[in-house]
This record gives sequence, structure tokens and C-alpha cells, in this order.
Amino acid sequence: MTETLQVTISGWESGQPIPETFAFGVPGSEGPMDFGQNLSPAIRWSGAPEGTKSYAIVCHDPDVPSKVDDVNQEGKTVPKDLPRVDFYHWVLVDIPASMTGLAEGTDSDRVTPGGKDPGPTDHGKRGINTYTQFLAGMEGMAGEYAGYDGPCPPWNDERVHHYIFTVYALDVPTLDLPDKFDGPAALKAMQGHILAQGTYEGTYTLNKALRG
Repeated sequence: MTETLQVTISGWESGQPIPETFAFGVPGSEGPMDFGQNLSPAIRWSGAPEGTKSYAIVCHDPDVPSKVDDVNQEGKTVPKDLPRVDFYHWVLVDIPASMTGLAEGTDSDRVTPGGKDPGPTDHGKRGINTYTQFLAGMEGMAGEYAGYDGPCPPWNDERVHHYIFTVYALDVPTLDLPDKFDGPAALKAMQGHILAQGTYEGTYTLNKALRG
């Protein structure tokens, strides 16, 4: 039976709105969106069972539109009832068992056009997030986005997006993933190795009508 990790993030209460400090996109001063500070949040965990040899962090948004035709289009909206898919914002594995958290800004301290490199760091191994696909056709932004990149939901979306940060305690020191792997690949590699896990959630929207 999988045990429960206690996960905490500094900056907001679980289930409440995520501050703009941690967002990739914020309300624009002239247009609908500007780049945010895009800081990775300070995240901590405790309660790992004996035998834990590494940790992994995965943050995903399950509220991303399954069709992007109307996304961020003037005069159009993305309907609340449109089917949704997962978007991975943070994929970090092979975090040493000696670590019990990451300080704010450890895995991102700004928006990096073209993305951050995947692969090993001193705090774990970065996987590719979904901005890699989302920004693939955008001049000046296309590239491989790895590690943490924060919320930037469509500014015309009728649905508030949810961000689920999950920390996993694993019974192996490494998942032996290649330097280029994504969220689904990480989750598949973890199967059969999860000793404990815990979550912390937040919400975010760029829709002015929903921001109150």
C-alpha cells in the first residue's frame, strides 16, 4: 500500500490561487498577457518511508483545452465544457534521497525563450514539459522546455485551471530515463517503485472575468 507524503508549498494555501510570482504568464499591461517571473515555488516534503532512495516531482494541469482553435483568439472564448487534456508544467526525477525540499527559484527563475535544457542538475534530472509542444511553432520561443515553467492558461478560457503538484518517494536511486523524457514517460518509469506520494494544489486564470 502506498503511503502518504506531506507536501507543502510556500506562497499559497493548497487549493487556492497561485500568486503571479510563480506564473509563466500574467495579465498584460497593454495586451492580454505578459511574461511573469516564472519562479519555481519553494516546495518541501516529509514522511518518506524507510527504503526511499530518490524523489520525483510532477506538476500537471488537467484543464487544458483539447482543441486549440479558439485559444487566445480575440472575440472568441474557450467553452468551459470543452473536453480537457493534461499539460505537464514540471517534471523532475532522480532527486537525491537526502533532499527534503527545493528553495524558491531552484528550478526556474525567469521565462527562458527557447527553454531550459533537459537532463541532470544538482537537484535532480529535468524532464521536458509541455511548453515544448505548445510553443513549437512560435518564432523566438520554440525549443525544448525542461524543468519548471509555470501557469499560463488561455486568457479567453471560461474554466479556471488547476495545478496539481505531486511528490513521489521511490525505491530506486534513479529511473534510468534518457536525457529527453516527458511527464508520461516519467510516470510510466515510476510504476512499481512508488513507496509514498503526496499532493499540493493551486488554481490560476488569466480570464479577467474570472479573476474577480
